[in-house]
Amino acid sequence: MALIIVSLPLSADASNVEDALVVGIQSSKTISLRPLAPVERDMLSVFDLVYDSLVVINDDYMPELSLADSITNNNGKTWTIRLKENLQFSDGSPLTAYDVVATAEAIIAKAGSENTADQGYYYNLKYFVDKISAKNELTIELRAERAYYGVWYALTFPVLPASQVNADNPLGSGPYMVQSFEPGSSLELVPNPYWWQGQPQVKSIFFEMYSKASEVIEAYEYARVDAIFTRSIASAQYKGGTSNLALDYRTNQLECLLMNHSAFPTNNQSVREAIRYLIDVDKIASQIYNGMVERTDTPFVNGTWMYNEGLTSYFRTDPARALELLDAEGWSDTNDDGILDRPNDEGKSVMLAMDLYVYEEPDNDVRVETANLIADTLNSYGFSVTVKTMSFAQVQEELSKGNFDMCLASFAMDICPDAGFMLMNYNTGNYSRYRSQTMTDLCTSLRKQVEQADYQRVLYQIQEQFAKDCPFICMFYRSGTVLTRRMYTVTRDVREGELLKGIEFFRN
Repeated sequence: MALIIVSLPLSADASNVEDALVVGIQSSKTISLRPLAPVERDMLSVFDLVYDSLVVINDDYMPELSLADSITNNNGKTWTIRLKENLQFSDGSPLTAYDVVATAEAIIAKAGSENTADQGYYYNLKYFVDKISAKNELTIELRAERAYYGVWYALTFPVLPASQVNADNPLGSGPYMVQSFEPGSSLELVPNPYWWQGQPQVKSIFFEMYSKASEVIEAYEYARVDAIFTRSIASAQYKGGTSNLALDYRTNQLECLLMNHSAFPTNNQSVREAIRYLIDVDKIASQIYNGMVERTDTPFVNGTWMYNEGLTSYFRTDPARALELLDAEGWSDTNDDGILDRPNDEGKSVMLAMDLYVYEEPDNDVRVETANLIADTLNSYGFSVTVKTMSFAQVQEELSKGNFDMCLASFAMDICPDAGFMLMNYNTGNYSRYRSQTMTDLCTSLRKQVEQADYQRVLYQIQEQFAKDCPFICMFYRSGTVLTRRMYTVTRDVREGELLKGIEFFRN
């Protein structure tokens, strides 16, 4: 995104928030407040302050009890969840197990809708819960699809009153409640007087809504707001300023270079490994994304308990090793045209040529720039790579049909650390046509682990197999920035959807 930034003196040195905060967000599509079906990513952080859940994910990306007082696995698929006592919604009415069950059932019902474009934000709950019921006002019994540690992560959905699961602006039990809302203009949150963890210092969080990303940045530049949420690459210029703070946050958008195992020449593992050794992902991250990424070499989040850090030897830039692999497969430049070739099974010469598909994003051409840099790099080592820019719908169709060689694409990863949808044989997200019974067995085993230590052990094995097989290349999770003149949190792990996390506990 190309933006002209006007340099103006900022209002004051960055300082701690006091009793109010004004936040600029991008929102033009939200006409009603529906926490189970948000239509804009910035609104997730608003809902996060209004609605509490049974479980939250802490700074170590571990599940932690919230509304739930205890969660017990009963030696298999059945889980008993007991709520904290005296929980209330923001009008003082009691929050009970019946509200939790009604919310979960509404999510699952919506997820089963024939309208696949409107299945709700928490639709993955249907893959975890077979049946849920209330035994009394404080006790919930959940029968899971499988005995599975991932159930903990599935319990992060917002809890609504049973009578309001399909209503606009339903009551919540979080630290704040909605005071006013004008679609496309503004929204104000004030403290929930019945919140179970006390009263926050910040008495007003006022959201100014803008229709374009450039307008959000402009509002911050001209000091019309105290803070903004932005994924614009242009925001990187503000980092390190004396009058503002930049809090990097990780999104769930995983950027990958897919390679088709059913197409020549990426059906050959040595070719895929050579491509992995040639591409300098750190260079892409710094030169094209201005560092606004969280690097990862596997589908899991680096720096967390789930990430296997013992695989660095597989994920390094090493052109010499790449050329060794290609040479061992018979690739050489026999006619001095700068492109590697070799004889096929019929004795005819074939070139190391392939297309690289990429789709454009509105107001964001960094993925196209990335594709061009990858092509330039591979071409300099004897490949013949042609970049083809297409619409999202076109790329999705070609991926579904398997009509591609390589493709730059992103995946919206679920909160639960489980990449089986893209790694298991014939699964819906396995666009690379990767076939490994060992990997499928590992992913199946992962979904039978109930204890965190066992779950971690299998996750490590999955990543080791991923490194050995090189099914595709993981590059990074996209990140964004909270720019603020007022510090409001001491949270270490800032994540999309929770960008004001910690403001309820912050003290000046």
